[in-house]
Amino acid sequence: MAKAQEDKITTLQGQINSSDKAVRLTAAHQLGEAMQSKALQREVLLEVNNHVHTTYSFSPYEPAGAAFAAWEAALAIVGSIDHDSISAAHEMLEASAMLGIASTVGFEVRSGFQETPFADKKINNPDSLGIAYMCVHGVPVRAIAAVDQFLAPIRAIRNIRNRAQVDALNALICDSALGKIDFELDVIPLSRLNEGGSITERHILSAFASKILKVAPAGKATVDFLETQLKISLTGSMRKLLLDPTNVHYHYDLLGVLKGNYLPRFFIQPSREETVDVKEVVNFALSIGAIPAYAYLGDVGESVTGDKKAEQFEDAYLDDLVAYLAKIGFPAITYMPPRNSEAQMERLQKLCRKHNLMEISGVDINSSRQSFNCPEMLAPGCIHLVDSAWALVAHEKLVNHDETWGLFHPNSPLATNTLAQRIEVYARLAKEMDPFEPTSILELASKVLR
Repeated sequence: MAKAQEDKITTLQGQINSSDKAVRLTAAHQLGEAMQSKALQREVLLEVNNHVHTTYSFSPYEPAGAAFAAWEAALAIVGSIDHDSISAAHEMLEASAMLGIASTVGFEVRSGFQETPFADKKINNPDSLGIAYMCVHGVPVRAIAAVDQFLAPIRAIRNIRNRAQVDALNALICDSALGKIDFELDVIPLSRLNEGGSITERHILSAFASKILKVAPAGKATVDFLETQLKISLTGSMRKLLLDPTNVHYHYDLLGVLKGNYLPRFFIQPSREETVDVKEVVNFALSIGAIPAYAYLGDVGESVTGDKKAEQFEDAYLDDLVAYLAKIGFPAITYMPPRNSEAQMERLQKLCRKHNLMEISGVDINSSRQSFNCPEMLAPGCIHLVDSAWALVAHEKLVNHDETWGLFHPNSPLATNTLAQRIEVYARLAKEMDPFEPTSILELASKVLR
C-alpha cells in the first residue's frame, strides 16, 4: 500500500468514530471503497457479536465506529443493542453495508414480571426483584419508527428517575470538593437524548467520574481523592490502573470503581410504568416481526469473567422460568458464553431444545476495555450459536420484505420444518448474501421461500 493511501486510511479510521454523523458515514463509505478495491483487507473469523452498545445508550462507540471496530476484530456479524433505544439502528445498518460486514439491530429493555409467578424473585437483574432484562433482536427496518414510539415513554419516565438519582448522589457527595452534578449540564450532554438515545446510570457515573478528574487529575491525585474524600477502598489491581495517568481506559476504569461503590447507594427502583409488563413487550416485538429473547444470566459463584460478585439469579427455578417464557410467547433465549459455566449452558440448552426456543448469543460491549471477540462461542458446546446469529441476520432482512418470511411466522413456507432446520436454511442464505448489498438475500430467499 502506498504511503499516501496508508495515511488516508489511518485518517479515516480516526474519523469513523467522530461525534459528527456525516463525518463518520463519509469515512465508512471511503473505507468501504478501500475494502472493495482490496486496498484494505482482513481475514474473517467465525466469531460474531450482535450485542454491541453504542452512544445511543452508553458506549465509547458511535454506530459506525462499532461496525468498524467489529470489522477490525475480524467478526463476521455485528449488531447494535441499546437500552431503551433503537436510534442507532439506521446508522449501524448503513455503515455495516458500506464496510461489508453483516449486521443486525435491536434493543434491550427492563421488563416487568410483577404479574407473573416470579414477581418476588431476583431474575436476571442484580438491582431489582420482579424485573428482568430482555432483548428484542432482528428488528426490521420498516419497524424502527414504531419501536422508537414504543420506547419513548419509557425513556421519559426513566429520566424522572434519573433526575432523582442525581439528587440522591449529590446528597452523598455534598461534603466533598466536587460540587453538585447538574443533570441538564453534566449528564444530558453525555447522551444522545435529543436524538432518541437513552440516559442510563452509567451516564450519571460518567458525569461523576468527570467531576472527580477535574478536581483530582488522573493518577495519584485521583487515587488519593477516592481513598480519603470518598472513602473508597481500592484493590491492588485497580489501584495500580488508576495510579497510571497514561491508562487509555482510565475514565471507564474509574467509572467501574464508582459503579461498584456508589450505584447501590443512589439507585432508585424503576416504577411499574418504566418496566413495561413482559407479556406486552413480547407481544409488541412479535407484532413487528422481531424476535424477543429473555436474557439468561445464571447464578454467579466464581465469576467466569471476574466482573461479578457471587450472587444467585434464575438457576434455582430455571425449569419453571423457561417453561413460563415459552408459554407467554418467547421464541428465543439469549446468553453469553464467557459469563457462564459449561454446566449452566448445557442445562439451558437442553431446556431450549425441550421448549423449542432459539438460542442467541452476543457479549455486551459498553467499555473501551472490552474486546469485541468472543472465542468462547467457538467451543464445541457453543458453535451452533454462530449459525443462530446468521439466521438472525437473514430473518431481519427477510421479514422486512415479507412478514411471512420470518423465522417464526405461522404462515412461513418453512413452518412445517423444525426450528433447527429453519435456522440452517436462514443461516445459509445470510452467509451467501453480499454484505455490501444486504438486499441481495431477497433473490436468494425467493428461490427457497416462494
